[in-house]
Amino acid sequence: MSYSIVVDHVSFGWPDGTTVLDGLDAAFPAGRTGLIGVNGSGKSTLLKIIARELVPGSGSVSVSGEVGYLPQNVPLGAGRTVSDLLEISATRAALHAIEGGDAAEEHFAAVGDDWDVEERARAELDRLGLDHVGLDRTVGTLSGGESIMVALAAQLLKRPEVLLLDEPTNNLDLDARERLHAAVGAWQGVLVVVSHDRALLELVDQIAELRDGAVRMYGGNLARYEEQVAGEQEAAARLVRTAEGEVRRQARELVETRIKIDRNARTGRKAAENNRVPKIIAGARKRQAQVTAGRQRALAVEKLEEARERLNEAEQAVRDDAEIRIQLPGTEVPAGRTVLTLPLARAAGDDEQVAGVGGKVLETLVVRGPERIALLGPNGSGKTTLLKRIVRQGAQVPVRYLPQRLDLLDDRLSVLDNVRAVAPSASVNDVRARLARFLFRGDRANQAAGTLSGGERFRATLAALLSAEPPPQLLLLDEPTNNLDLASVRQLSQALSAYRGALIVVSHDLPFLETIGITRRLRQDRDGGLAES
Repeated sequence: MSYSIVVDHVSFGWPDGTTVLDGLDAAFPAGRTGLIGVNGSGKSTLLKIIARELVPGSGSVSVSGEVGYLPQNVPLGAGRTVSDLLEISATRAALHAIEGGDAAEEHFAAVGDDWDVEERARAELDRLGLDHVGLDRTVGTLSGGESIMVALAAQLLKRPEVLLLDEPTNNLDLDARERLHAAVGAWQGVLVVVSHDRALLELVDQIAELRDGAVRMYGGNLARYEEQVAGEQEAAARLVRTAEGEVRRQARELVETRIKIDRNARTGRKAAENNRVPKIIAGARKRQAQVTAGRQRALAVEKLEEARERLNEAEQAVRDDAEIRIQLPGTEVPAGRTVLTLPLARAAGDDEQVAGVGGKVLETLVVRGPERIALLGPNGSGKTTLLKRIVRQGAQVPVRYLPQRLDLLDDRLSVLDNVRAVAPSASVNDVRARLARFLFRGDRANQAAGTLSGGERFRATLAALLSAEPPPQLLLLDEPTNNLDLASVRQLSQALSAYRGALIVVSHDLPFLETIGITRRLRQDRDGGLAES
């Protein structure tokens, strides 16, 4: 198999001494590859090294062809135009000068063979659902999702042989996600995409998992990868059980060997006393018995150590993707109890049905009992604003809000002290017990929040949110799966399964919404109208 990207023994660390990659080897073939791994494993760093955005401390990367790269945080610049972001402003200016009658040689040189650049740019924007976005529009007037799609159009316009995408669906509404999925599905070159978007990962040809400092390739899409891992883990669990049985057997044999040696020693002493063997002969027999016993004991100990080593190897093959298991009885809301009544602003024409939705625009948002509401709508329609308004106005029950940015923790405090700050009446032991259920056991609870990886910070934030006093009976989540790895998304779903209160979640992640048992869907349109979906 020929490889389009070869990573040869690459190491990289940050100036503070933190090692991210250490002697990493990887090879990416043609086609679409989904690069997955836990937060903090180095996926984004690896993409930046391949894109020449970062220089490795050692090792090398070779890439066949031109590289296009879409980072998580696209450097936009509010004053720049869409044309600037597409990197065609100079060519357009030369074209317009020639069309205006200026035949200067530098204009022709700037255009080269790219006489249809505006038509191609327009076609890419239209294909990604940006037909309403003009080339001279400033970036500052675009929504976050629109900016990402323009940045993607810029990469597609270059027609690179290799395209690198880092969490491209973050902040995209459903329509934009579908268009991005279509663009990825139609991509004919080499593509490596870092994502937790299950629908997107179903479109790839292979999965590359970055785990424990190494990359392993799995043929097929995400579903096929999960099947293979499940089979591997089943086999690994059987090996662990077999190795545990062998350790127990060797431990019993060691005990039996020691008992046998002691019994033989006693028998030898009695025989020597009864036969009154000369001391020199008795001493020789004793030394020989001791040598034999030592060999037997050493052999038994060696077998036990070998069994323990095999058990350790077997256990290392079992993934430690621990699950969150919690109980939150204090968050329970009785069925039918009103937890939120929020009057909604209405604009002229709101009596009409929302276009494409088919539901009446709501005059008042009423949430009852343990409803689980998905708040949908295009980028820029005001979903986050609505959540913040609920927080400001308050509800009939305690409310907690998880913003898109996980900035609820004090970086200077430990995980333990962050939770104690929101649960002041809980004892230290109670808080430690709660944190253990969120996988912060022992010294991990004492770790400063500012030193946590992305996945750890998410779990710590979730622990603080759900441990707060009084217990939240209305939970507001704003794009909670953005920037989370697949394991963290699963852990969030587990935590929400234990939550017994009402929930309003803004998300475009349909598989995630299905796992948390959404009971009602609302859609916010661009004009601010909110309707049943």
